[in-house]
Amino acid sequence: MIYTVTLNPALDKTVEIPSLTIDSVNRITTMRTDPGGKGINVSKVIDKLGGRSIATGILGGDTGRAIQSALEAMGLETCFQFVEGETRTNLKVIDPVNHTNTDINEPGVTVSEEILNELLGELLAKLAAGDIVVLSGSLPKGAPKDTYCTWVKACKAAGAKVILDADGALLAAGIEASPYLIKPNNHELSGLMGQTLETPKELERAARSLMEKYGIAKIVVSMGGDGALYVTENETVYAEGLKVPVGSTVGAGDSVVASLAVAEESGMSLEEAVRLSTATGAANVMCSGTQAAEYSVIEGLIPKVVFGRL
Repeated sequence: MIYTVTLNPALDKTVEIPSLTIDSVNRITTMRTDPGGKGINVSKVIDKLGGRSIATGILGGDTGRAIQSALEAMGLETCFQFVEGETRTNLKVIDPVNHTNTDINEPGVTVSEEILNELLGELLAKLAAGDIVVLSGSLPKGAPKDTYCTWVKACKAAGAKVILDADGALLAAGIEASPYLIKPNNHELSGLMGQTLETPKELERAARSLMEKYGIAKIVVSMGGDGALYVTENETVYAEGLKVPVGSTVGAGDSVVASLAVAEESGMSLEEAVRLSTATGAANVMCSGTQAAEYSVIEGLIPKVVFGRL
């Protein structure tokens, strides 16, 4: 089973405003809302890939109930803990004229360490050896900075493989517990290493140094439109980015994480995982908001993926 953890979820409101202008009245031409947060996005994509997951995390208020209802209407399994306060609403502004994507994110609810420990305990009670746990996204106010480190250790002790998708200080703290797989982008990896990394070779060397230092089995380094690096103990694969019409880049990284989780659970080869994750990421870029691409679109892109070993 795959479990996705979203400790700071959101209701994503995506609007389109042609020629967005600061300090002026702007008119919205299209709008949609989606249950969001990185782990939730992962669960939505896993479902489209034909996989099964249980989405867990923290929700609050009417917004939280709306998110849970929307996920259940999609047929997704959920196991959220409700707390006082209101789950945040995040605004995504797409300007199709200037080709920009602007995120305006609310801070969300404040969560105590006690509540986080209760949720972790509930998750651990469900975990079985070989399960996959996806920890991703920001932490709510009140959460200790080493929360992901604590959760990685606990889930590993229960026999699960942990995929960690975070950035900055949260990623730095999380890798101390040796997650199974991490998916930083090139900028996040550069931040971890304290230097600017630009070429695939530089990124590969940095990834391997982290693998050796922290005992991480796999690292996938996303490079936006330039593709991604897939680094394992024995080999490195570079996959070129697919050129597709862009609907929204929000959630593209989450779709890659979802495909990696599905590939891991089903025992796919590295080549199969590369094809699936590259195609899934590109297909979701073509969608508006944080809706998940249909598998038929993903399937059509898989043969177009170009990759090679470094």
